[in-house]
Amino acid sequence: MRKILAYPLTCIYFLFFGIVLLVFHPIQWICFNWFGYDAHQKSVSYLNLTLMWCTFLLGTRYTFKNDHNIPKGVPLIIVSNHQSMNDIPPIIWYMRKYHPKFVSKIELGKGIPSVSYNLRHGGSALIDRKDSKQALVAIARLGKYIEANKRSAVIFPEGTRSRTGHPKKFQPTGLKVLMKQSPSALIVPISINNSWKMLRYGKFPYGIGSHLYFKVHQPIENTGESDVLLTRVEEVISNNILVTP
Repeated sequence: MRKILAYPLTCIYFLFFGIVLLVFHPIQWICFNWFGYDAHQKSVSYLNLTLMWCTFLLGTRYTFKNDHNIPKGVPLIIVSNHQSMNDIPPIIWYMRKYHPKFVSKIELGKGIPSVSYNLRHGGSALIDRKDSKQALVAIARLGKYIEANKRSAVIFPEGTRSRTGHPKKFQPTGLKVLMKQSPSALIVPISINNSWKMLRYGKFPYGIGSHLYFKVHQPIENTGESDVLLTRVEEVISNNILVTP
């Protein structure tokens, strides 16, 4: 019965999702070209808040727990597990004062209203996973960008999303590059739970009644001891992932 109900609700969700992307695309363009970076950043934040609201049609709930007074004015490297594309809007919205930029696959940089525009113009790194040299150059550029502008980079070191919620082994290369290019950055681990349930049936229909839980952990100083530090970050994230049916 739950899956049957998911079909019409997903259709309604996709309708509103598409409308939001189409409405915010010209808003982003105007903000970026007429009013500059700050206005564009605000438009992106409210785009992602609205995308979260769209998921309420599916009975989705969000908890974003952050008990830490993370300072502004320093670069951040936000490291998280990855369970679905629904991981992204809450991070953008709840971490908006830190100006998050994403390490994203290059395919998302074109063809998607609002999303592609932000990835191309908002400071994120678009990487070709088939071209390691290009990917490392793009990530290094992002590291230098957050170091110079005191903003944040978001990276999912698993590489691809976990379809079952169980954490995958981290691929450390991209994170190491960010750490090297932004030596003053604080590393902020985030554990995500239950986002995979949005895609429990595949891309259609969406799962309904999911409670997505985000936990921000104690920021860690970038000491440059990358292997030890990466192990610590991975353990903190993985130990706080609880997979339930």
